Amino acid sequence: MQRIIGLAVATFAFSTLNGVPAVANSATTGDANAFAQVRTQHFVRVFDQGRHRGPPIDVAALLTAARGAPPAICLLASQAVRGWEWGGGSDAPATPLSPAGVSTGNDDYESDAMPAADIQRLLSGLSSDDACVRELSVRLIGTQKAESVGGELVTRLGSTDPALRSVAALGLGLVEAQGGVDPLIRTLRDPSIDVRANSAWALGRIENGRSLKPLVGLFGDDAEKVRLSAVAAVGHMDSTSSVPLLIRVVRQDNSPAVRRVAAWALGNLEAREAVDALSETLAHDADARVREMSAWALGNIEDRRGVAALAAAIRGDAEDRVRETAVWGLGNIGDHSSIDILGAATADRSANVRGTAAWAIGQMDGNGTKAPAGLLRLLSDESADTRLKAAWALGQIEDSGALPAIRDALKAEKNDHVRRGLIRALMKSGESSQTTLTQLLSSSDPQIREAAVRGIAGARSFDPWPWPWPRPRPFP
Repeated sequence: MQRIIGLAVATFAFSTLNGVPAVANSATTGDANAFAQVRTQHFVRVFDQGRHRGPPIDVAALLTAARGAPPAICLLASQAVRGWEWGGGSDAPATPLSPAGVSTGNDDYESDAMPAADIQRLLSGLSSDDACVRELSVRLIGTQKAESVGGELVTRLGSTDPALRSVAALGLGLVEAQGGVDPLIRTLRDPSIDVRANSAWALGRIENGRSLKPLVGLFGDDAEKVRLSAVAAVGHMDSTSSVPLLIRVVRQDNSPAVRRVAAWALGNLEAREAVDALSETLAHDADARVREMSAWALGNIEDRRGVAALAAAIRGDAEDRVRETAVWGLGNIGDHSSIDILGAATADRSANVRGTAAWAIGQMDGNGTKAPAGLLRLLSDESADTRLKAAWALGQIEDSGALPAIRDALKAEKNDHVRRGLIRALMKSGESSQTTLTQLLSSSDPQIREAAVRGIAGARSFDPWPWPWPRPRPFP
């Protein structure tokens, strides 16, 4: 409930009726206040049920309360009932609340089968003239099994109303209705941009091979939204036959958003044939987000032919996020020949790049790797997260020559979490000084004392504690 109030208060004033937040109105009457209270109560119930499996939703009351609701509250309610599969439905190209957009939060909603009467109310809600009613109706329908609602959605896909066809396609994607594949393929030729885009998106969720060729046929669609949906959908299908056309898109499409998703698709498909094209895109594309995704794709493909392009981006790209992702890519590939460029990246102006460089160096553990001087310098970095990643990396490398630097860093370190990382690095690097270990027993942190005891006892297994990861990689 706090999240709903916090987001909505930026745009709407709230009053409190019997302890329940309600939307205030300058001309509020008792009935209007009561209506607002009912609306918010039901929206909060939807939100809470997404986590706590509360009492069944009163669908009729919810849809009544939804009519005329402020978009900010409606978006939060729809967020709470999103499905759990990839994208959670938040990446749908055309939703009833567009262009307001759907919140990209991570709440999951699980629902038991609804009574038939409630399903019919929701199906009727798809034709409502109110965007919030349509939004909540399709999101709740999306929590049901395809066998229960798929046929009804297919019927609405043949409506003369493009808005209803669009939301029906959205619903078919949410429930992943295999029975909707052929009707959705037909609507890829719909005159409405939103219908074509949602149909492509839905087919990508269903992942039926029959739709691959028709989806590829949309790569030349005039509408950017449609091309974007089609390329993303193909990227979710386990087929390499589309790789040559995806390469053409990443090189030639005039939309940076489409080129970016094409780069993602090639990386997601781990298309080794695309290494050269992605390397060129990383070096020359004018859009930083396209270059960032190209770096991610090269790292995800894990082909050593991409090392040179990633190294060049680390040295020369002006955008922090591109350099950071290129560093991640080298770490993911794990090629020991890149240790020098990663060592140089530890001096990058961006703390995110420096921290990810430390993580990437830690990926090169084994084979007698020596700790680069830059990694040792990161033990005194201004960023605690970067220091932690440096400590973790030194533990991975197990270079006994780094012990003096680790001991010095431990004496100066104030962050207990980083101190635990340094203790792990000491143990894994072969620390044998009983004096050093004994001093740690006086720490106020019980985990540090425990680590010291384990060290004195000769225990060397500290994985996976602590286990830092780089920041989340870019996705469409």
